[in-house]
Amino acid sequence: MTIRAFAPSLENAPASARAGGAAALARAWLDGDLDPAQRERAEKVFFALLDDPSPLPRRALAEAFAGATQAPPALIWALACDPSPASALVLARSKLLSDAQLIDCAAIGSPGAQAAIALRSELSSAVAAALAEIGAREALIALAVNAGANLPEFAMRRMVERFWDDGELREALLGRPWLPATVRAALAAAAARQLTDLALKRNWMARARCENVARDSRDRAAMIIAAACADYSDETAALAAYLRVSGQLTAGLALRALLCGQSGLFEATLSELTGLGPRRIAGLVRDPASPAFAAVYARAGLPETLLLAFQIALVALARLPQEETDDGALRLPLVQAVLRQCEGAGDESLSRLIALLRRFEADAARETGRRALARLKREAPAMAAAPAEPPAAPALKAPVLPETAPAPVFEPAASGESGEIAVDLDALEKQLIAA
Repeated sequence: MTIRAFAPSLENAPASARAGGAAALARAWLDGDLDPAQRERAEKVFFALLDDPSPLPRRALAEAFAGATQAPPALIWALACDPSPASALVLARSKLLSDAQLIDCAAIGSPGAQAAIALRSELSSAVAAALAEIGAREALIALAVNAGANLPEFAMRRMVERFWDDGELREALLGRPWLPATVRAALAAAAARQLTDLALKRNWMARARCENVARDSRDRAAMIIAAACADYSDETAALAAYLRVSGQLTAGLALRALLCGQSGLFEATLSELTGLGPRRIAGLVRDPASPAFAAVYARAGLPETLLLAFQIALVALARLPQEETDDGALRLPLVQAVLRQCEGAGDESLSRLIALLRRFEADAARETGRRALARLKREAPAMAAAPAEPPAAPALKAPVLPETAPAPVFEPAASGESGEIAVDLDALEKQLIAA
């Protein structure tokens, strides 16, 4: 069909025929089969089809030009802004759209259009951050599962902040190949918050107990996350900063970090609270009994009643051997070492601290028991497969003597012997034969 023949049929032909003609004309334009004058007239036809009452011609144009690098830029922009589903094809595939254009389309587009942008094979951090701020739920899930999206850390935390109660979004974020420690902590806090709300709504526990369980879950998650980081690194410092901003960086959490062997998180906590550099903090931590450490501790705003526990924990941590597997759990020997010295101090002002250490001791002992039970379960199949010991020889049953048989004859040993009883073997043999 020529352009002169196709143009008059725009008003009278069925929508499917107009879509087929648009596709054929687009292929001819892309293949270079048209001379300059024909290409110009074809472009005018393309723009005229943008006002077609049926979405089929626009979809045909979007399918033809979405992946073309030589498509008319104005046509691509018009298709990207189209309210029909045809815009998703262009938004997902066209490389002629700039970041600013993609952000504009995300701002005015439907959730489907936003999801199409989120699923682009390459997505800049600027567009990803814009989607995290304004995108619908479906778009954010698509953004989370797109491994090709350059998703900044603050954008992921914003996604969790906006849709903290959406389990599908949290699962999509957890499936990413790399997840910053701060985002993992935000996901753990969101899950704890949702579980708390569920328990309160179902009236399973009192509010105080729910909040206590949620806080304890967040603290344990923070230790597990810190254990996956380097001893002291930028990621550990970022985690401490996030915990402070979110209100989770308490004295109890700092003490738990030491009792879990996470000295890196403790140093990052002091650095975050005091503003001092990590090298200076590391030097002061090596001598916890010094007045300098006490001064830094006070500058951090930590309770004075807990200073002794921190000092004892730092000394015990340096002396105790490092565990081969560090999964962020409380270390029972370390907790017990601090508890013994705090109880031996005989200071009544440490009663609340001792109560906290007792709770830590119970948690550590319970975790140790779980590990031991898990190890026994792993070893059970191996023990079952081991060769069994040979069965013991069956015990000989004593012969049943008849009632009329005379009793066995036992004669006392001769005088001078050690008082042993001598058995008359001949008499015993006759009795057995008679039986």
